[in-house]
Amino acid sequence: MSSALSPLASLPTFKAWNTLVAEAIDCLGSRGFPDALGASLRLLSPFQMMNGFIYSSDGRAFDLYNDKIVAERALIVDRYLAGAFVLDPFYDAIRTDSSERMIVMRELAPDDFSRTEYFRIHYATTAIVDEIGFVLRLNHGYTAVLSLSRTGRAAPFSEEDLQCLRSAAPLVCTLGSRHWRDAPALLLEIRNATPVSRIEHPRLTRRELEIVTLILKGHSNLSLAAVLGLSPNTVKVHRRQIYSKLNISSQGELFRLFLA
Repeated sequence: MSSALSPLASLPTFKAWNTLVAEAIDCLGSRGFPDALGASLRLLSPFQMMNGFIYSSDGRAFDLYNDKIVAERALIVDRYLAGAFVLDPFYDAIRTDSSERMIVMRELAPDDFSRTEYFRIHYATTAIVDEIGFVLRLNHGYTAVLSLSRTGRAAPFSEEDLQCLRSAAPLVCTLGSRHWRDAPALLLEIRNATPVSRIEHPRLTRRELEIVTLILKGHSNLSLAAVLGLSPNTVKVHRRQIYSKLNISSQGELFRLFLA
């Protein structure tokens, strides 16, 4: 009896989902689309913030949707676009694979991510406790990520939340890509004024810059050794040499040196 009734029990929610998705489709191409899409997604799983960024293949980042961010904009948007995005696990993920899908921060972040200056500034300061993203393919070879974040005292997304949102990902990615697909046309006019962001320094070798980048992204010495195929002791030696060359003694100083 219970198995026969279970489909009926989900019908009201399914009806509400269809209604909200229809409203989002009706808003495609208008300023009301993000709110309509957000309302449909909150029916599947509550979240406190939706925002997004666009990335070019040559190492630039642009604003996709951050209209509702006001007080935290300097932290979440301005500093991010100024160069900190190169440390974002989402950015790494789309550089490796730009296919449309849902990505989960805690599945992508390196082992020491929560101890990085990037995490302290962009997550701890803004009280983001969990984040998922939908990868969007836009015109002119640009890729975007539309993120849903839980903040403050909210619990992280549960496995059931992730399963539900992942099931909706094909629809969300299709709608998001359709709505924002022409956004890069406006960016092409300003791209020459937007600097390419990369980790570089004249005193460091290519290998040392690779290690610095991985440190700033949140890889521990053990993780660095695994990624680079080195022994942990060799990684420690490289790390000491880097800090000595740069005359610094902490990861905080390293972050400020490259991404202040």
